[in-house]
Amino acid sequence: MKEPAHTVTQVQKAVIYCRVSSSRQKEEGHGLESQEHRCRQHAEAKGYEVEETFPDDVSGGGDFMKRSGMVALLNYLDAQPHKRYVVIFDDLKRFARDRDFHFKLRRAFKQRGAIVECLNYKFEDSPEGEFVETVFAAQGQLERQQHARQVEQKMRARVENGFYCFGPMLGYSYGEHSDGGSILKPDEFAPIVKEALEGFASGRFQTATEVKRFLESHPAVLQKRPGHKHLQAAFKLLRRPIYAGYITIEKWGLHLVPGKHEPLISFDTWQNIQDRLDGNANAPARKDIRADFPLRGFVTCSCCGNAMTAAWSKGRSTLYPYYFCQTRNCPDRRKNIRKEKIEGEFEALLKDLRPSAQSFKLVRAMMQDCWETFRQTAVQSASEAKAQIREIERKTDALVERILATDSPALVTAYETQVQKLETQKVNLTEKAAKAGEPLASFDSMYRTACAFLANPRKLWDSGQFECRRTVLRLVFPGRVAYCPNSGYRTAEIAEPFRLLRAFSGRKDVLVEPRGVEPLTSTMPL
Repeated sequence: MKEPAHTVTQVQKAVIYCRVSSSRQKEEGHGLESQEHRCRQHAEAKGYEVEETFPDDVSGGGDFMKRSGMVALLNYLDAQPHKRYVVIFDDLKRFARDRDFHFKLRRAFKQRGAIVECLNYKFEDSPEGEFVETVFAAQGQLERQQHARQVEQKMRARVENGFYCFGPMLGYSYGEHSDGGSILKPDEFAPIVKEALEGFASGRFQTATEVKRFLESHPAVLQKRPGHKHLQAAFKLLRRPIYAGYITIEKWGLHLVPGKHEPLISFDTWQNIQDRLDGNANAPARKDIRADFPLRGFVTCSCCGNAMTAAWSKGRSTLYPYYFCQTRNCPDRRKNIRKEKIEGEFEALLKDLRPSAQSFKLVRAMMQDCWETFRQTAVQSASEAKAQIREIERKTDALVERILATDSPALVTAYETQVQKLETQKVNLTEKAAKAGEPLASFDSMYRTACAFLANPRKLWDSGQFECRRTVLRLVFPGRVAYCPNSGYRTAEIAEPFRLLRAFSGRKDVLVEPRGVEPLTSTMPL
């Protein structure tokens, strides 16, 4: 007798999707494991075989295709088009908390032949079921939007009270505050950021590119913030008033709100940075200037007046560094000048600028007298600043009345721009008035570095650091210096402080005396 054939029942395949709203919840283990556990219990009760789990740690709002876990899930279904899966969700809110994207996601699963099951909601393909589903989806969207509004209101109130509440930037980390919240506090990178900002304000760094290179010279910075290898990061760093102790959030209309955190620079320094950025007076830093040739682009050809370039020349067994002019039709074109010769003669120029001890002592005493005079007249400056503040407040009130009285959007925008400029001036004057008569430090501590440089500019050059050498060029020489392959450096103009020191020393007013077949014809008057 024939035995009846056995029927093989195919087990339904399933995948699980679970999501938490932040990476912090994921790291703390909140939500994902419990969601997966409940979904697996549901699959076991239904007799499903779970093949894969797809977790996500991003918000439920917005495009579901921006969630890596959801994209991976859809790709998984696409890779096996002949299988029909059940997609299990723990809760309808984990599906999508946006009405439009909810139904787009439903259609995406339907196109792939997948069935959606939720532990606390039953999907029904009927007009009534679609209506109920629409209500639940709209409710989820409403809750998300209300939550976002509450978060924004709390964050805005926090900012208005002087507390920055977004991700910390380079130079700051969050620490505890006495009110129980968090506050920005300078971290180990604060001195680097301070030097970069003050260096740009003073002209030590001529462009944002040079600021970027300075940050790149500190490997620890790029290790913590890899994004600072990009030029845009340097521009953002220079633009942020947070480093001056103020908070600006453009989307909320908050401009220069005084912060409770410790500033790295003064507001006056920050304003100087903005003026330099907006002025855009300096050309971009040359990419071909490297530490190998610190005088490239600074020394010019005495014959044609164009800047010399430099390069390594390959010999039989090694490389040799040379400076040379490459201007077409120049008689001195391609006349190689050894690096040690041109840079050695330049170091001799710097050595010649060193003043005598007596003259430097006299000039330093004069600087200290000027410092004391400025300090004594600071009180008068404070009174003038307070008067200017009152005038700015009067103008601001008048502009606000005009804004309220006009219906023209163009005029409103123009008035608001003027109000913002006045507020910036007011902040600057308020800081000056508060600090008037109170120097940040003593004369010795503030001008120790400047005096050391005036006493011996060669010392900074001998440090060998590329940025320091470029700083020496800018501080000592207002313009470029011409060089002749035969006779050496021509007479160059030097900065006023060094001219003053030379005058007090009673030395000749000649920086470089051309030698060679030509007579001595060039001098530099004081």
